[in-house]
Amino acid sequence: MMKQISILGCGWLGLPLAKALLQNGFSVNGSTTSTEKLSVIENSGIRPFKIILESESISGNIKAFLEGSETLIIDIPPKLRGNPKEDFIGKIATLIPFIENSAIKNVLFISSTSVYAEDNSIVTEDTKPQPETEGGRQLLAVEQILFCNSHFKTTTLRFSGLIGEDRNPIRFLAGRKNIESPKAFINLIHQEDCIGIILKIIEKESWNEIYNAAAPFHPSREDYYIKKAIELNLVSPEFNYEMPTFGKIIQSDKVQKLLEYTFIKTTL
Repeated sequence: MMKQISILGCGWLGLPLAKALLQNGFSVNGSTTSTEKLSVIENSGIRPFKIILESESISGNIKAFLEGSETLIIDIPPKLRGNPKEDFIGKIATLIPFIENSAIKNVLFISSTSVYAEDNSIVTEDTKPQPETEGGRQLLAVEQILFCNSHFKTTTLRFSGLIGEDRNPIRFLAGRKNIESPKAFINLIHQEDCIGIILKIIEKESWNEIYNAAAPFHPSREDYYIKKAIELNLVSPEFNYEMPTFGKIIQSDKVQKLLEYTFIKTTL
């Protein structure tokens, strides 16, 4: 019998992940908040659902979206940068009773290494999270809410900066001046490795775990962004050398050892 997985959030990562799961023999229920994207999801062979989480209610057929799946992947960003009143914690709290009343046994929550402080340390899964942003704070709170729920097992996957063929931070930084922390190290991960790690977690049924995921590639911000600007024929950013440097290095040894995962993109 074909196993089914539900992916809440078929966006930049969720949609190619859903396609990879189909290729690996799963059937997939996929959600979007956009009416226009329903046909894109359906044409990919994924069962489409329009689902919008609010802090008080959910619009869309959430019961049907979860029905028949043992695993739920939650891949929706908090979107707090432009909207400080966004209540990501409330949205997930509204979702939880529906998960409890479904056949879902495992939840994979896509989080971020923004839950760790920028204190120039080397970060492992044993490092105590100390978020410095509202987005990081709400992500950490959601991690804890999910992890403490006894109705299902939760694995938290903390990705560093997401990049891909169509996505690199230099596109936002090109030509900008006064960029902070030029000597801080970059922590990035390619979309292909994000998908590869998720497939490994599912294959190995590695639940009730926390994983950090960043490519084992940590040049300085200055070196990386200048090199990328030249590669992509963009104007190099200019850096501020006056201020102290704040950053961190995210280690992904646990992903490589426990999941036996080998990174595909080791230079980015």
